Amino acid sequence: MTAADSIRVLAVDDDPGSLDTIEAFCALSGFRCFVTSDPKVAETMVRELLPDVVLLDVMMPRISGYDICRRLKESPDTRLIPVVLVTSLDTRDDKLTGIEAGCDDFVTKPFDRLELAARIRALGRVRRLTENLDAAEQVLSSLARAVEAKDGSTGDHCDRLARACGDFGNALGLEHPDIIVLEHAGVLHDIGKIGIPEAILLKEGKLTEEEWEVMKLHTVIGADLLGPLVTMKRVVPIVRSHHERWDGAGYPDGLKGTKIPYLARMFQLLDAYDALSSDRPYKKAFTHDEAIGIMTKERDQGKWDPDLFGSFAAWSVEHGGILGSRR
Repeated sequence: MTAADSIRVLAVDDDPGSLDTIEAFCALSGFRCFVTSDPKVAETMVRELLPDVVLLDVMMPRISGYDICRRLKESPDTRLIPVVLVTSLDTRDDKLTGIEAGCDDFVTKPFDRLELAARIRALGRVRRLTENLDAAEQVLSSLARAVEAKDGSTGDHCDRLARACGDFGNALGLEHPDIIVLEHAGVLHDIGKIGIPEAILLKEGKLTEEEWEVMKLHTVIGADLLGPLVTMKRVVPIVRSHHERWDGAGYPDGLKGTKIPYLARMFQLLDAYDALSSDRPYKKAFTHDEAIGIMTKERDQGKWDPDLFGSFAAWSVEHGGILGSRR
């Protein structure tokens, strides 16, 4: 492993002697080591260095390692960086406090050098993997936003949908993994439009029947694009099925009723409402009441899951503003 490939470790400890020990340990283990004895600058250093692993002493003046860990795990920029709490405390309550703060591992002083090295290597590999996955998702997100902008929308459409998915999902009592899947779908649902010719995608007038058949392929293209990614496995059914209809008259597969994935049935309500209640190049935004009125008629015509639509309509009275509605 070259120096550039070495696992990068940031050690935070107010005891200079402990830092000397950790620096020597890292040198022997082949890790690149950065240290600070000032807990106040630890968070800044994490953001600047983006280490693979943080070794964080628990008992420090002014601010504890628990507090630093908690703040790192609450920040989107640093929450994926593994944190190992290193402490002389070894009670059950101490470990529970560390787990609740979000730490990835817990090492008791004096530490076993070989054991700690093995743990750091394992966490470093996980960090590199998640870093690569995160970069791939960022590329997909940027691509999806570019497609939205080209399609006559703004990136705000993606952001609004992602926020609304979280809010509506919480209102329905969904588990956190399902909410994350919905939020990803909010950004990526129309990414397949990258494969639609611009002459069709940007056409100002009504599409011909042949052009409409091409346009409908964006759901399949998007699902195929995301399909190879393991992290997108549960997003794919939403991308593919968000234009299906409760009565079976949707596309691309003509799914009917509960054969349409539940999360897709949820998502399509948010997507449709946002399209109706936002300004677009071809129309002005409808008010909340107008948008819900249109969707109610569509429910009666068989477009939406009637039970989910009832929950959505009730939720939208208080929360519709998180999307594009004007009161």
